[in-house]
Amino acid sequence: MTAPSPLHQRLAELVNEATGGSVPVAEALAGDVPLVALGLDSLGLLRLIDAIETEYGVEIDLQGNTGSLDEIAAHLAERVSATAPTARLT
Repeated sequence: MTAPSPLHQRLAELVNEATGGSVPVAEALAGDVPLVALGLDSLGLLRLIDAIETEYGVEIDLQGNTGSLDEIAAHLAERVSATAPTARLT
């Protein structure tokens, strides 16, 4: 198993924080598992969106696109590349 990218690691930490610890980082890192299947609810989603927007300086819309961590990372990378160079992915 390869180590997660820094982006995936940080997103998993943000998921953990947004859910008050109910979704462990290791489970969130199972990149192909939908986060709702892991326990991310609507309040957790709002917290996650807020945390991502604050940390990465981009506005994102995950409504209806709350799939896996891999999907969120790809969505974020796309948004950040569209607003570069001000946003950061580390």
